[in-house]
Amino acid sequence: MTSLDVDAVRTFVMVADLQSFTRAAAALGSTQATISVKLRRLEEKLGARLIERTPRRVSLSAKGAVFLPSARDFLAAHERAMAEFAEAPCRLALGFVDHVAGPELSVLIAQLHAHDPSLTLSLRIDTSTILKEAFDRGELDAIIVHREGDSRPGRTLSRNHYGWFATPSFEWQRGTPLRLALLSTICSCPDRVRAVETLDKAGIAWEEAFVGGGGAAVNIAVSAGFAISALAHRVVPPGLVEVGRKLGLPPLDPSEVVLHSHTLAPRAREALHVLATAFREYNSPVV
Repeated sequence: MTSLDVDAVRTFVMVADLQSFTRAAAALGSTQATISVKLRRLEEKLGARLIERTPRRVSLSAKGAVFLPSARDFLAAHERAMAEFAEAPCRLALGFVDHVAGPELSVLIAQLHAHDPSLTLSLRIDTSTILKEAFDRGELDAIIVHREGDSRPGRTLSRNHYGWFATPSFEWQRGTPLRLALLSTICSCPDRVRAVETLDKAGIAWEEAFVGGGGAAVNIAVSAGFAISALAHRVVPPGLVEVGRKLGLPPLDPSEVVLHSHTLAPRAREALHVLATAFREYNSPVV
């Protein structure tokens, strides 16, 4: 009877989720060679190719797509069995700044679950200022936020690049105030400050056409053609286009995205390492 190796199955799930041998190796603290060997041995045991790999793409084979749900169930069952002997459940309270929590966030969370299915995750998405305050109060174990205006040490994960985004039909007549969709002044958000200070320095008049309490609300207003906004390239909603050059608007400075964390229990620390590594690799296009 064929028996499955837990590490090999976990490796397969990681490669499937991240669609990259490089990212999977970094997340697991391993090497591409080791990842390849484990995957090959798993395929030999199952008698089927699970992953299709080309110089530009990593994807599931037909057999791999069928096996993936069972692989997740297998890992979950293993973790439930091991949890019977664990001293206490592992918990991680994590904060993501809203303009950093991009479309890959669901994949990152799925990866965390595959790595440690018994992990209890508390996720909060908010502005950098609010998350930092919650972190300082001890409400969050770790936060991934913008570095701006903060001298505390943190691990740099990526750089956010910004542009002026609007619907293709958005128009602005020079000499009239530029209609902006902005986050509320209550949050003291760096994204808001970046936008208005850039326009003020360029001598461009602007007006608040829409004020939202979060990035999702701002994105809705811009997508509706209500106004223009300064958005990070990686989280731009479908249908919006960069209009800065067309409208003659000044470029926006990038920002660093950093990880801050308190002292964590070993399992929570390992889970956070997996998440941070995958997040960083997602912002470095590799295969």
